[in-house]
Amino acid sequence: MLQMIEKINSAVNGFIWGVPAMICIIGVGLILSLRTKFIQIRKFGHALKMTVGRIFEKTEAADGTMTPFQAVCTALSATVGTGNIAGVAGAIAIGGPGAVFWMWISALLGMCTKFSEVTLAVHFREKNKHGDYVGGPMYYIKNGLGKNWTWLAYLFAGFGVLTVFGTGNATQVNTITTAINSALSNYHVISSDSSKIISLIIGIMIALLVAAVLLGGIKRIGKVTEKLVPFMAVLYIVLGIGVILINIESVPAVFESVFVGAFQPSAFTGGIVGSFFLSMKKGVSRGIFSNEAGLGTGSIAHACADTNKPVQQGLFGIFEVFADTIIICTLTALIILCSGISINYGVDAGAELTISGFTSTYGGWVSIFTAIALCCFAFSTILGWGLYGARCIEFIFGEKVIKPFMIAYSLIAIVGATADLGLIWGISDTCNGLMAIPNLIALFLLSGTVVKLTKEHFKK
Repeated sequence: MLQMIEKINSAVNGFIWGVPAMICIIGVGLILSLRTKFIQIRKFGHALKMTVGRIFEKTEAADGTMTPFQAVCTALSATVGTGNIAGVAGAIAIGGPGAVFWMWISALLGMCTKFSEVTLAVHFREKNKHGDYVGGPMYYIKNGLGKNWTWLAYLFAGFGVLTVFGTGNATQVNTITTAINSALSNYHVISSDSSKIISLIIGIMIALLVAAVLLGGIKRIGKVTEKLVPFMAVLYIVLGIGVILINIESVPAVFESVFVGAFQPSAFTGGIVGSFFLSMKKGVSRGIFSNEAGLGTGSIAHACADTNKPVQQGLFGIFEVFADTIIICTLTALIILCSGISINYGVDAGAELTISGFTSTYGGWVSIFTAIALCCFAFSTILGWGLYGARCIEFIFGEKVIKPFMIAYSLIAIVGATADLGLIWGISDTCNGLMAIPNLIALFLLSGTVVKLTKEHFKK
């Protein structure tokens, strides 16, 4: 039975992330960029100044909302996760170093895609019975495209509910337990026989922590993410820059492998990865898995922002993709490629490849710090996707199911800590692609609204 499910999922995944998906994702991003006159480049300095400047502001959001900075941190908390660490490693292992180049291209166009998603989400959002702002693709499809397109909104929300348990929770918890067990084993604190018990204990603890935060409402989620995201990003960046500086002499060769390998992957993989399209496919798909531009999920968090300026909040979306992919994902790639570790091309890899890049440079002691960083990345992702799942299931069934959903979502952490997630990873990747389809259709049809809102904002 499981083998049959795996075969079906593999076939569907191959189609979703095949040529049609690449054309749609890159095509919609290019159309939006052209129609907004590449706002992600023109207004990048403004977006950067506005976002970084909010770090030090002490503001309080109204009830049922987050501050604009808390909203971007919540969105970043969901995007900056295992995709940045395990996802990049997997892209390089299967697609070669050139996959990083295509990750950059997807991010450049993805900045405008995310800008459009966030702008539409804030413009077309609603207030629920509790006075909380609710928004995202399902709402800008319903309110922007009209009643005839409501089925598309429900399709997105349905795929969203299916995705959050795997992508947002189980796979993230599995990364946490792997990192902690690895660090404890390196110091001989635990034996291999006791790792399963430790994983179960970790899963229960995470389930309790996730429930405590999510059941505390939107304001508690915002307060946790605005502190957790900057801390984890700084810790990871400092350790990563150290790896690059220690191996600085290899940097020119690494960038050569990225740019040349994007079009001639076999030159750097010993012929094992010889397909130009495979390199592009892995780079684009893993880039989207990381920054979620095109999926529409991040806009759900931005819709909670205490602001009446959709385009201004949209500029936060530009920074979000830049921080996630251009900074964090690039750093991960350089950690792997500069450290000189052996890469078994053609064989999928995960966080262990990134951890090896750290330990080969610093020694085994750094596994403690990488474990802390991985835990922060993964836990923040669980919180962000918990919010996304709650909004999706609320759209389908109403507000009464939110608390039961959050309890069930929290308990999935125990499954993620103890089960083999090979199939779950695959299904999650497929559901990610399925979510993108209704969202990309809506973005294309509503591109004129994005242009109109942008012009009006900057005229004022």
